[in-house]
Amino acid sequence: ALILNVIDPKIGGVMILGDRGTGKTTTIRALVDLLPEIDCVSDDPYNSSPSEYDNMSDEVRNRLANSEEVPVVKRKVPMVDLPLGATEDRVCGTIDIEKALTQGKKAFEPGLLAKANRGILYVDEVNLLDDHLVDVLLDSAAGGWNTVEREGISIRHPAKFILIGSGNPEEGELRPQLLDRFGMHAMIRTERDPDLRVQIVDSCQKFADDPKGFRKEFLEDNQEFANQIIVARANLSKVVIPAGLTRKISMICSTLNVDGLRGDIVTNRAARAFCAFDGRTEVTDDDVKKVVSLCLRHRLRKDILDTMDNGDKVMATYETVFE
Repeated sequence: ALILNVIDPKIGGVMILGDRGTGKTTTIRALVDLLPEIDCVSDDPYNSSPSEYDNMSDEVRNRLANSEEVPVVKRKVPMVDLPLGATEDRVCGTIDIEKALTQGKKAFEPGLLAKANRGILYVDEVNLLDDHLVDVLLDSAAGGWNTVEREGISIRHPAKFILIGSGNPEEGELRPQLLDRFGMHAMIRTERDPDLRVQIVDSCQKFADDPKGFRKEFLEDNQEFANQIIVARANLSKVVIPAGLTRKISMICSTLNVDGLRGDIVTNRAARAFCAFDGRTEVTDDDVKKVVSLCLRHRLRKDILDTMDNGDKVMATYETVFE
């Protein structure tokens, strides 16, 4: 789910729920190592791209329109953590009214959304975050711009990021309408196989003893993985999805009584991204099978009398429609 969002950020982020101590946060933080460095305008606080018009702040666009030289620097993809106690001003940024009144300048103090532009915004324990803040994050992630209005002054900046949330369902559920806004939903369960558990414990110990050596061991694999992601991003626009498959995806959503059309759209996008990651240009039934549960499990209506897991229900419907 994380990799598919990196390939196509329009999928709309990932919500990862699961037992405590299952490595959710570790996996998300490790994602940054797989991402290529990006070109940024060095004196711009929003990580603006020097060449992609859609990823530029208004200020950089004006400078380029006036034929000014903009200094360019390569940076790692930003990964921003949103603390649980963050205020709306800290998240969205705030306008310095004193400077605006005394000097007549629009003085903007960028927030976390500005730092996360063209990167990843990670919210741990998203189910404990104030609903209003989650709304703000989802709106910015969907629209790609953040607007701050205060005392008659309005400032906007690009805020295109992949929103990743994690949490433990025992600590409280997320409202269904907020859950629906996340493109994909992964459920993590504790590993029961003793051999795999031992392998994980050994790896943790190796990393604790020699972090640099441990990372070196996997450097080649990570590089190969990163290259695969870069190629997939470049080839995404060439991937086609047959009309028959799109119809079957919609049949699954309809059979499961999924509200709205987000489920259909996200499943189509995720299947295309998976196909590109696999190095192909035409989506197959198997691509849909790989992603359909991740895209739809959190969109089903809750039935307290139903004992069947949502993921299993989605897969059962897939088998019925695709047989």
